[in-house]
Amino acid sequence: MKIATDDLSGPEIAGFLDEHVRQMRSISPPESKHALDLDALRAPEITFWTVRDQDVLVGCGALKKLDAEHAELKSMRTTATRKRSGIASLLLEHIVTEATRMGFTRLSLETGSAEFFRPARKLYEKFGFVPCEPFADYLPDTNSTFMTRRLRPAVAAPAGAPVPPAGR
Repeated sequence: MKIATDDLSGPEIAGFLDEHVRQMRSISPPESKHALDLDALRAPEITFWTVRDQDVLVGCGALKKLDAEHAELKSMRTTATRKRSGIASLLLEHIVTEATRMGFTRLSLETGSAEFFRPARKLYEKFGFVPCEPFADYLPDTNSTFMTRRLRPAVAAPAGAPVPPAGR
């Protein structure tokens, strides 16, 4: 599997994200839908990654800079045929690593509180996320679960040391 940054210009990712937004709209009431559409994900403060297996798009996720130390996890999605196959864990590990490398010390997220979102909440708990109060522009919402995790500051390599490549 390969994780790479994506410029969101291809029709395949556009369809993948459109399906995600439609699914979230069908599950969450309009005032509780926080999934970003394609245009919103192109904002300069967002880094977006796709996961491909043999050139087949199987997942995606994004990181939105909130301030110099705090970022938000957005648009985590795995294709329905590959759910619970380790793709989300692989991607979440990558995003946490990248967020740390970028200098963020806190990573937060909003996900649904309905039963449908239980696997996502369990995944985030497995990666050290804990419940928190609404952050950024979010308001309290019984349909939302807010979670956060502290990140360890990246350790600077000694001068002259080789720099490992980013990603996997």
